Amino acid sequence: MTGLATTAATTVATTAPWWDPYRGMPVGVQVLMWFLLALTLVTFCVIVWLVVRAWFERRRQREAVESAHEEDYLWVFVVPALNEEVTIADSVGRLVAVEATHKAIVVIDDGSDDRTPEVLAGLRARVPELQVLRRELPDARVGKSAGLDDAWEFVQDEVLTGRYARWPTTRVVVGVVDADGRIPADAPRALAGAFTDERVGGVQALVRIYNRRHYLTWGQDVEFGVMAYVYQLGRSAWGTANMGGNGQYVRLAALDDVVVTEKLPPGIERGPWRDRLTEDQDIGVRLIRAGWRGRQTVLTTVDQQGVTSMRRLFKQRVRWAQGNWQAFGLLRGALRAPVSVGARVDHLAYLLMPLLQLLMGLGLVLSLVFWLFGDVPFHSGWWPSLVFFATIALVPSFLSLLMTDEPGRHPLLRAVFGLIPYMLYTWLLWPVVTVALVRELAGRRTWTKTDREPLDANLPDDVEQAAGPATAG
Repeated sequence: MTGLATTAATTVATTAPWWDPYRGMPVGVQVLMWFLLALTLVTFCVIVWLVVRAWFERRRQREAVESAHEEDYLWVFVVPALNEEVTIADSVGRLVAVEATHKAIVVIDDGSDDRTPEVLAGLRARVPELQVLRRELPDARVGKSAGLDDAWEFVQDEVLTGRYARWPTTRVVVGVVDADGRIPADAPRALAGAFTDERVGGVQALVRIYNRRHYLTWGQDVEFGVMAYVYQLGRSAWGTANMGGNGQYVRLAALDDVVVTEKLPPGIERGPWRDRLTEDQDIGVRLIRAGWRGRQTVLTTVDQQGVTSMRRLFKQRVRWAQGNWQAFGLLRGALRAPVSVGARVDHLAYLLMPLLQLLMGLGLVLSLVFWLFGDVPFHSGWWPSLVFFATIALVPSFLSLLMTDEPGRHPLLRAVFGLIPYMLYTWLLWPVVTVALVRELAGRRTWTKTDREPLDANLPDDVEQAAGPATAG
């Protein structure tokens, strides 16, 4: 028996050397696994290339800030609010503290039936730059995009009057800040550096989670860092960085260029935003297709409230992932965007990201199964599994932890000790791509808003409570 076992082991090793782990399997399986492995290797190389580009882009942005002038722009902060009595005063208070020579604050009260109108009325009496756009049923509560479209029209008709009547739309920047959003006082100065390039239509700020001392909220903070530092910042050099739902800043002239007149929710005749689960991604892609450039900046941030419940976090991420699947409808025009060939390919890969994630996840699962339970020898099955694992979780997580600034913590130590906890967090959320696809194929597209939690008094050391008007109401 010992001789037969030795012979069998030798045969397997001969038929499947380390550099060809799937030899001897059915041809279809070999083709599938080599395709998935090649796709993952290409993705790995792209990630490394994006990080290199991100390093140079970050340095370029710092240099641009030195010669920028925030007073050259009118900063219009738009805050969508639906039943935001918990966070709206704090958000407005922080916007009041923003250091901008020319500034307006527009809060969209989207038919709130809690104390939001009362809080806003108290703030309005003391904050001259604050204007409230009240939407009533049945026009209200039909989606964030409808409220933003109303705000776009409000800016044209109400804000660009009086002292701002002669401002050219190329120098009016509309910033979308969620009701739980917190932006630093010097944000306009950092953003002005990006807008000095007249081809830039939109800039996305780095999203941070202010209540990040909880494990789930810490994971969300790193997750946004992965997207910004590893993917978006490198893509900025091509001008293909996309917008997010919170902390997006868009030229009014660029918004005017992507106005749609297709069928919209009741009460909205037209506007730049469309009714999508991820309206931010949709408008970012259409800005690029209209000839504008998109940038990610990590020189300024927008802090928002993280979700502390696993059930609500999973639900939120499934909604976002389903919006990403819906964005496949934008693929048709991706290769016709007025950008360079490299930017077009990057643009296409960005839209295909849910499919790429699904395929690489399938590759990892199959590779592990074949290695641990199938006919792939142990000595040759480890490296394909490592390639899948490194590309999906290991490398992006480590690089993001290394590149993200955290006051009082050494970047390398933070990356080493935070790597395993963050990878566990990503695996908790990995099923969302598949669940979202099932929902989209089943036509299930109704969602309820994620509830806010009370403002966390136990904030990180680098985040302070707002003062002044934020205490109103």
